[in-house]
Amino acid sequence: MSIEKIKQEIKEMIIEECEKDEFTPSDIPDDVELFSPKCELELDSLDALTISMGLKKMYGVRLGDSKEFRRTVTTIEKLAEYIKNNG
Repeated sequence: MSIEKIKQEIKEMIIEECEKDEFTPSDIPDDVELFSPKCELELDSLDALTISMGLKKMYGVRLGDSKEFRRTVTTIEKLAEYIKNNG
């Protein structure tokens, strides 16, 4: 699976699972830090857990607790690379 397809799927999953319906995948830059004030999604630790569970369901990858997740995976780009390398 291409990295671009993974990024698109991740964005769609985040929008759906975190109930951010006012956004589209194209609204989420690949390089913005997901859990920073720069990210318009305004994700929190509950969202990190939701995203982590969604990744496990979609790709079979598992990350630790939400703090570890937020430290390990900071952008869509890095998340897609992690999935490609660990999925």
